Amino acid sequence: MNEEIELKKLRDTLDNIDDEVLKLLNKRMETVHKVGEVKAASGGAIYRPEREKAIIDRLESLSKKSNGSLNKNAIEALFLEIFAISRNLELPENIAYLGPEGSFTHQAAESRFGAMSAYLSIGSIAGVFREVANGKAKFGVVPIENSSNGIVSDTITCFNDYKLKIIAEVIVDIHHTLASTVDNVKDIKRIYSKDIAFDQCHKFLEDLGLDEIELIPVESTAKAAKLSVKEPNSAAICSHVGAKMYKLPILFENIEDKGNNRTRFLIISNFENGQSGDDKTSILVQLSNTAGALVGFLNDFDKAKINLTKIKSHIVEGISTFFIEFNAHKDDDKVNNIFKKYAKEIKFLGSYVRESDDI
Repeated sequence: MNEEIELKKLRDTLDNIDDEVLKLLNKRMETVHKVGEVKAASGGAIYRPEREKAIIDRLESLSKKSNGSLNKNAIEALFLEIFAISRNLELPENIAYLGPEGSFTHQAAESRFGAMSAYLSIGSIAGVFREVANGKAKFGVVPIENSSNGIVSDTITCFNDYKLKIIAEVIVDIHHTLASTVDNVKDIKRIYSKDIAFDQCHKFLEDLGLDEIELIPVESTAKAAKLSVKEPNSAAICSHVGAKMYKLPILFENIEDKGNNRTRFLIISNFENGQSGDDKTSILVQLSNTAGALVGFLNDFDKAKINLTKIKSHIVEGISTFFIEFNAHKDDDKVNNIFKKYAKEIKFLGSYVRESDDI
């Protein structure tokens, strides 16, 4: 009897706390609305990743000082959803992503923009850039590189063709499943998946003798799941989310060859970020075809003590182009000087909150 009384008291306390949380969230939304009015008057953007980072960092520090139970991951999970709800109540905007629904790019998009946002599933990376450029979507989410397969060439090409900016990066751990309606693996006659997923799961397929059956590449792992659920004696290499979405039974989890398989995604839009204090900048560089041109360019970064984190050579329309990233913001004085010196050679792609030096 005493336990029931104590339990009721605790539940009443939780109800009272929930009531207070709701009041505070409503008050926050009202304040966000006022902020939105000010931003609208000045033409400012609603989504400010550098501001969100500052809030999360401050709250993490506050939680540590008060010995709170919430760590950074928990705080991020809670407040990124609150931020997303705030933006959608203030100004609902479309987010274009490389589809279909359930793809890893879709997961990356939802991790930043929440479940309430309006999403546009687009069939190609060029299509995502096009929809953001023509204003049908305010934001776009595209893959830029995978830890096993390297840079995504289509994304680099699109940055060369469009004047959009990178405003954020998202790192997603990539885990594949083998999913099928068959009861026995030996009954699988063909497997659907994206070509890159086949490469990432080669050892698993080899170990089970599945590398000798028909492997059919499709546009995405989500589409693979959609096809497999309808076709007898077939299977899909897809994400856990994709398998669940199409009600395709999972036979094996985490079948990728490398346990640290990760993909980096970029969020693109038509505005630039302010400085956060911990930024990364991406640029495209086309240098003259003369001896020592690249060495001289890189030496200027070395002299300015700017840490280059990525240098990738890429061919765009027959021209050798370098995709370069470094830890700094374009408005930092030391970066400004280099940008002025190489104004004709550099195409600025964006400065944004640094999530990771590399994957």
